[in-house]
Amino acid sequence: MTGICIAQDPEADALLERDPLALLIGMLLDQQIQMEIAFRGPLKLHQRLGGLDVRVIADHDPAEFATLATTPPAIHRYGGSMARRVQEMCRAIVDDWDGDPAAIWTRGDPDGREVLRRLKALPGYGEQKAKIFLAILGKQYGVTPQGWREAAGDYGKPDSRLSAADVVDAQTLTEVRDTKKAIKAAAKERKAAASS
Repeated sequence: MTGICIAQDPEADALLERDPLALLIGMLLDQQIQMEIAFRGPLKLHQRLGGLDVRVIADHDPAEFATLATTPPAIHRYGGSMARRVQEMCRAIVDDWDGDPAAIWTRGDPDGREVLRRLKALPGYGEQKAKIFLAILGKQYGVTPQGWREAAGDYGKPDSRLSAADVVDAQTLTEVRDTKKAIKAAAKERKAAASS
């Protein structure tokens, strides 16, 4: 496993690297804000809770947890709704995986398609988020179940610059941003051409 650099902050990245729950939470938060801000969210929760314990989060009073999530600096632009999603995901991990986040990709020696299926079953994880997370596991976390690249689709391709899975330093973060901008611009052009 290489050093994770998605949050672009040494302390936040070290937490992502050593704690599977932090990585899952970071990916959950990665929407509608810059990815490095999203992946710093787990560190904020860790500091405010005195650690990241899946059962503590799952059982935490929802109003109190929302306050923890929205206290400046908030974990997300939409801290209240994201606090609910984090708790829902943690409850699912407790209920379905005996509180062991890493069991999602280790229990029963699953292949890439099965890991993808398990990720998609998590609250807050749709197809795209699950594929990106699977690519993070394979490219940065040393978890390479058989067929993981195929299951991750384009996100699993070597040397791509599509997602958090491809961010290993400041330069690759810029390259991923540039790729996303180009994809959005092309989609906008197609939409404009279709409506004219």
